[in-house]
Amino acid sequence: MLRYIIKRILLLIPVLIGVTLITFTLLYITPGDPARALLGPSANTEQVEQLREEMGLNDPYIVRYGNFLSNLVLHQDMGRSYRAKQPVFSVIMSAFPATLKLAALAVAIAVVIGIPLGIISAVKQYSVFDNVALILGLIGISMPVFWLGMLLILQFAARLHWFPSAGFSTFKHMVLPAVALSAQSIAVIMRMTRSSMLEVIRQDYIRTARAKGQTEAKVIVRHALRNALMPIITTVGLQFGALLGGAVLTEAVFSIPGVGRLMVDSIKMKDFPVVQGGVLFIAVAFSLVNLIVDLLYASVNPKIRSQYR
Repeated sequence: MLRYIIKRILLLIPVLIGVTLITFTLLYITPGDPARALLGPSANTEQVEQLREEMGLNDPYIVRYGNFLSNLVLHQDMGRSYRAKQPVFSVIMSAFPATLKLAALAVAIAVVIGIPLGIISAVKQYSVFDNVALILGLIGISMPVFWLGMLLILQFAARLHWFPSAGFSTFKHMVLPAVALSAQSIAVIMRMTRSSMLEVIRQDYIRTARAKGQTEAKVIVRHALRNALMPIITTVGLQFGALLGGAVLTEAVFSIPGVGRLMVDSIKMKDFPVVQGGVLFIAVAFSLVNLIVDLLYASVNPKIRSQYR
């Protein structure tokens, strides 16, 4: 198991180097001048050029990328924010707890709702419940998260006054953004659970379990669901990783001070070190989530556990 973890971490290195290269290149060719954005339109050309020289923006592309990569590898330093004048890692970590809470709550809602719906749809295939669930799943996948968020604000915040429309300080503030963010994940998890369960419940060992006289609930939960968990775990893990980096629109609609909103504001202000650090941080988080999912396989499937040994 330890050897497998070390191998996966080593394989993560070229992925992260590729992420830094692509991100740095895209920001390098992006129109706009960070020095001009910091000084404002009233600054003269000499002031802008002096600040560009101090920030190292006049250096060639290779020199700037080499400095960024060497500081990252040798000193674990992502640079300093142009706007906040603080280390990039500190700026990101100040915003990450809000994004983590939002993504975790959204995934929890998606699992609690999506898996039972998928199980019932598979057991009652082609029934009215199955057809309604499939239609709702299609709507959930197709509905833009920002539009759903605004609908929730209009109904539950503006009209009914049940929940606040912005902020993220209390649990009531988390409900609407988590529900909006979880809609697509509910649909994806529900459809994957249904598909996986349909493959399992037709197997011979399921008929054998029923023939032994076991209750239907025990057959479904203990035999069918456990053997159908592999793709479901993969889907849940991928959804969680995607929500960590894909909550930008939700954070913007509900004014949540998370990583997504931080990166959007940094792009507007040409704060390139924060954007580079944010993309790298999300890539590491997504990769670690995938590693945890792979390790969870071992606790579910004895065959994979024997391969680790």
